[in-house]
Amino acid sequence: MIRVISYTDFISRLTGKEKVYLLLYKSGIEKSDCAFSNIQAGSETVKDINVFHADVASVRDIHTRYNITTVPVLMEFRNGELINVIKGCNDASQYKALFEDKVYRAERRNEDKKSLRVTVYSAPACSWCNTLKNYLRQHNILYNDIDLSRDQRAADALVKRSGQTGVPQTDINGEIIVGFNKTRINELLGIKG
Repeated sequence: MIRVISYTDFISRLTGKEKVYLLLYKSGIEKSDCAFSNIQAGSETVKDINVFHADVASVRDIHTRYNITTVPVLMEFRNGELINVIKGCNDASQYKALFEDKVYRAERRNEDKKSLRVTVYSAPACSWCNTLKNYLRQHNILYNDIDLSRDQRAADALVKRSGQTGVPQTDINGEIIVGFNKTRINELLGIKG
């Protein structure tokens, strides 16, 4: 992983490369440190990968250019164009699959072909949460996991959105699915089976 010190520095490194990743994070914050170490581990054995990182505490002109309001995020660029933003901290194996182009990319079925965003709201003792996350990993779907036992504000906001207190709940591009509704998840992500 290579550190960048400004937007201009990053753009100069982005030019001429087919595939580039940029991690925006804030050092010393648990989720950011988790993302940094897991991305580093996930990229170690992948050849010809361009992974850059910028700490938003000192590099203040990148996140504003791309409208990034929370960190950590891993930004994926193809031929200089931002194509995907992955929020939070994922397993090193998920990052490795992303870097090796082995990740299933769910797409909308209409004219807007942007990738869907998947967020799982869970709790450590929830067996259905683990079943859901294992199912998504099995299909190589990147997701952001929010542990509601550690984030009361997120829990309160989710109850306001869904009207439900139970977990798991999954947000797929703004639609909340309560429980492990495999049929609906498959429909929204285009999973066959």
